[in-house]
Amino acid sequence: MAQDGSISMRRPLKLLQGQTALLPGWLILIVAYIGTILWTARISFTASRSIPVDTFVGFDQYARLFRSNRWVQSVENMLLYGSLFILGCLIIGFLLAVLLDQKVKGESVFRTIFLYPYAVSFVVTGLVWQWVLNPSLGLQKAVRDLGFENFTFDWLVDRDRAIYVLTGAAVWQASGLVMALMLAGLRGVDGDLWKAARVDGASAPRYYLRVVLPLLKPSIFSSVVLLGVAVIKSYDLVVAMTSGGPGNATELPAKFIMDYLFGRQNLGLATAASVVLLVTVIAVLAPLAYVQSQRARRIRT
Repeated sequence: MAQDGSISMRRPLKLLQGQTALLPGWLILIVAYIGTILWTARISFTASRSIPVDTFVGFDQYARLFRSNRWVQSVENMLLYGSLFILGCLIIGFLLAVLLDQKVKGESVFRTIFLYPYAVSFVVTGLVWQWVLNPSLGLQKAVRDLGFENFTFDWLVDRDRAIYVLTGAAVWQASGLVMALMLAGLRGVDGDLWKAARVDGASAPRYYLRVVLPLLKPSIFSSVVLLGVAVIKSYDLVVAMTSGGPGNATELPAKFIMDYLFGRQNLGLATAASVVLLVTVIAVLAPLAYVQSQRARRIRT
């Protein structure tokens, strides 16, 4: 009995010690994250310009935001860019992972090569692609210097195609990350499944699409979340590669916010755009996280 009593007393003590150790982390979460989010939301309801003020204007900043053609264009660009970016990274990353899963010779070298672009800064990626696709300096000029004077590849300065060039550069950089996540998932698949599939006469493409791909749902979910966050944060690649141009053809919400926050010194409008972006992210990711948690709970039970 005495031993049981001492054990029951130790448990609350250990719990208290654990919570005490986590106290700095909780303070950072509450102050640095939740606190700044609430402060940003509060500022969005004021007439703040270069400095915060307490002049309450209700939803005027939000109404002004959605009347802005530049903001509407940036949201449309984000939807197109994000859809193509996530889909392209998933497809290319999966194909690269399947290729490496064949136990090819020099796998570690190929894995490093495919993953290397992700280690490069988006600023560097944007500048390199800007130079390569610049009609007067890069690919177009190089091909014309070879004698093909009618060759044209001016997508970077084409309003209708610039967003696709931006997406291509982003896919080139992030596909390696998806490859690594997918490859880790592939290495966890039981090899006996391939033997059973071969007995049933299934080809390799059908095996990977019908058997393996459904087993990679956790890796796919993680990839989508990481890529979605990258879409929301897309700023440095846009600035380095196109500066949002030509016109507003490659303008994205993150650049819109940064321009109004620091360039035009319109704190109220910038924070309103930030709140809208945050609510959109929560609305998209919360159901996905809930579905994933429910699936994981069913698997455990």
